[in-house]
Amino acid sequence: MMITISLSGCLQSNVNSIFSDKQSRIDGEFVTYGNGMAVDINLYESFLEIPFDFVFSNVGEDGPEPSIGITSSGCIFFIAMELPMRSCDHGLTWENTRDFTQAPFTSDPYGWVDPVTDRVFNIHMMGLESTWIGWSDNDGESWLGNPHDSGPLPLNDHIKLATGPWTSDGYGIPGVMTPLYDEAVYFCYNKLAGIFCYTSFDGGATFEVGGQIFGLATTNGGLHGAITTAPDGTVYVTPRVETPAVIFSKDNGLSWETREMGEDVGTPNPRKNSEVATDTNSNAYHIWSGQDFGVYMSHSVDSGESWEQESIRISPVEVISTTFPQIDAGDPGRIAITYLGSENSSELNLSNIDGEPWDGNPHYASSNVSYYLYITFSLNALDTNPIFHTIRVSPDPVQVGSICLNSGDCRDIGGSNRNLLDFNDLHIDRDGRVYVAFADGCTDSCAENLNSTAEDSRNSLGSVYYLGNGPSLYESVGMLTEFYPPENS
Repeated sequence: MMITISLSGCLQSNVNSIFSDKQSRIDGEFVTYGNGMAVDINLYESFLEIPFDFVFSNVGEDGPEPSIGITSSGCIFFIAMELPMRSCDHGLTWENTRDFTQAPFTSDPYGWVDPVTDRVFNIHMMGLESTWIGWSDNDGESWLGNPHDSGPLPLNDHIKLATGPWTSDGYGIPGVMTPLYDEAVYFCYNKLAGIFCYTSFDGGATFEVGGQIFGLATTNGGLHGAITTAPDGTVYVTPRVETPAVIFSKDNGLSWETREMGEDVGTPNPRKNSEVATDTNSNAYHIWSGQDFGVYMSHSVDSGESWEQESIRISPVEVISTTFPQIDAGDPGRIAITYLGSENSSELNLSNIDGEPWDGNPHYASSNVSYYLYITFSLNALDTNPIFHTIRVSPDPVQVGSICLNSGDCRDIGGSNRNLLDFNDLHIDRDGRVYVAFADGCTDSCAENLNSTAEDSRNSLGSVYYLGNGPSLYESVGMLTEFYPPENS
């Protein structure tokens, strides 16, 4: 089933080319400054009066901690559990493309679509001993794979992979170790000693060079978020630490440096992955959930060397609890963010699942707290006073009650509250159209019943929203319109 949700009306073209006056909002729509407070202007404009909306697609399989990517042919890949699910008809239908060359089970899934070569990666942790990395160069029609593709050291966890352009320094220099694949492939995981990252010269078939890039998992951020690469070849990894930070390399993973930011807003405990996105000019945007459970951002305009130290709030102040923030970028200043959030402010300071006053931490939320999926756009995120347009996209909760953010402290509330696992995902296609992958924990009767409890919210249905009508993150593309099947099809 596919559902289109229209979320805004007339789009005007009369003020500053980006912003226009707008006097009213619908429920679940917020336009805010970088402090989360409302501003009475509209982020989008067009000469056409088209709605700003998102399209929903039910993947039809369990999908906790999903990854999403889109090939140049328009095929969407949704990878979670063992299944590389594919839709080549804009989410109308989905099929499992896995064959015998791919992982038979998973302890941690991850997926990646190389935006340059279209190679689709299907990556799975096999216990804690190795990683089975599969890849396809023909939209999942056939696959290859290596079941022991985890670098020279075992005991890997929290696996991540990404691709990016080769730089002129470090690994992969012609005459030293010549690359056999157009892109550098980066693979990172953690073990008790910290974060380890490796570089592949042959498109992910093997990983010959790399090592530890950050400190102990138990004391200094060994767990980490997604890998991000910039057009200039800078590669970023985000450690899960108390003071938000990024680790980056400018020499294909040979050496790494660390920069901190966000000390003014901090992070909660337990905390989840932060993420970096980079735009077409290699500006970088780092987002995370702050100590007050809003979503915050810092940006860098010098390829990670320095970062704004005054954090920008992306989520509206009405959203008092967030988790799983994800981001992607197009042209400079044009970004999209998704996260799970709650507006149940009346529950603050009331009893959480441990009987203590609730401070907004999703890990301890009671059955009276519901989480929805939000998507935020900004077309001027590099400005001194950026504007953020946020939509509560899901019409019913994605989760009722607590979301386990610490695998060592999950709760059995009519079933484990770790049903969503660790993250969601957001990526754009070649046209700058936004796609979001998430697991829906509250489906069927849970979604239909206004009195649903945490016990009812134990599912993890693989789900996708993508932009139907609205602004591309590439300025030259302008406004995007919804896909329509050809006549008489």
